[in-house]
Amino acid sequence: MSKLFSPITIRGEEIPNRVWVAPMCQYSSDTEEGHCSAWHTVHYGTRAVGGAGLVMVEATSVRPDGRITPWDLGIWDDSHVASMGPVVDAIEGNGSVPAIQLAHAGRKASHDKPWEGSNQLNSGTGGWDSIAPSPIAFQEDWNIPREMTLEDIGQVVSDFANSAKLAVNAGMKVIELHMAHGYLGCEFLSPLSNQRTDEYGGSLENRTRFPREVARAVRNAIPDSMPLLVRVSATEYMDSGWDVDECVEFSRWLKGDGVDLIDCSSGGNSSTQKLTPYPGYQVQFSARIRSEAEVTTGAVGLITEAAQAEKILDDGDADVILLARELLRNPYWPIHAQTELDGEAEWPDQYKRVAELRKR
Repeated sequence: MSKLFSPITIRGEEIPNRVWVAPMCQYSSDTEEGHCSAWHTVHYGTRAVGGAGLVMVEATSVRPDGRITPWDLGIWDDSHVASMGPVVDAIEGNGSVPAIQLAHAGRKASHDKPWEGSNQLNSGTGGWDSIAPSPIAFQEDWNIPREMTLEDIGQVVSDFANSAKLAVNAGMKVIELHMAHGYLGCEFLSPLSNQRTDEYGGSLENRTRFPREVARAVRNAIPDSMPLLVRVSATEYMDSGWDVDECVEFSRWLKGDGVDLIDCSSGGNSSTQKLTPYPGYQVQFSARIRSEAEVTTGAVGLITEAAQAEKILDDGDADVILLARELLRNPYWPIHAQTELDGEAEWPDQYKRVAELRKR
């Protein structure tokens, strides 16, 4: 059997293979109150049918003002738990492990849908005021966020813990915390977006304080048997910004805080970042964090071929592979990849006649 399609056990959860669906925002809540819609049930259920071992629900906000758009998912009260039921059932009922990414968008909150221009929304156009570690806009033409008070920080930590409990009630088996791509956790980590002079700014220890408080609060809020993941931007591709050296140390500390896997992405905290992506361009970050922080890692980013994914695992550069756009293009990528690597794959009963025809 290929490494890619071997199971992996993290804490008390056995995940049937190492092809995972990365969290991808759908901006498709039909209530503007963060509830799942029929789109989410079909979208996530299809990826489970396609053979992914774990299906992670998109960045789901822990409070209303933490959404990127008014159409983002949320999980801040029991009504969200009820709306997630069909999604969890669609994932789990088709053989995959249901997971969720908890998030707060920080200074990147309150925008229109990407296909409608991603324009920043204000209170007069259906939006709200954003918050951040420091009153620094993501780019020049965006609104300046309000600097968070110590009370704000404590409240958001509590909000993450509350949302984690609700996610458990909804039936999620794995939780990931979004601390990448320029959203709130990432904003605290970077010396470019965090220029505080209190205990939450300045040194590496101070800049990591809020994300670590979130991680510890969530760890304490969920069952000990439940895996906890963190997505990081390993570098922000900016001079004097957050870099891999700092991320390795942060990952080491997170492991001590009870985090089980680091999901290794990059960038997203500056509109002027210096980045030219290429196939597997973020694997280097997973490899280094896995080796130096001695923590389980996931690789993500322009991984599109079965042999490429298998080599990443064989080389010891990651423990799991997270696919994003490739699974939008082809939800059945895992089945085709396993056929390529192992000679055969298990199709759903309803689709087996297709596999039989391919053998003729």
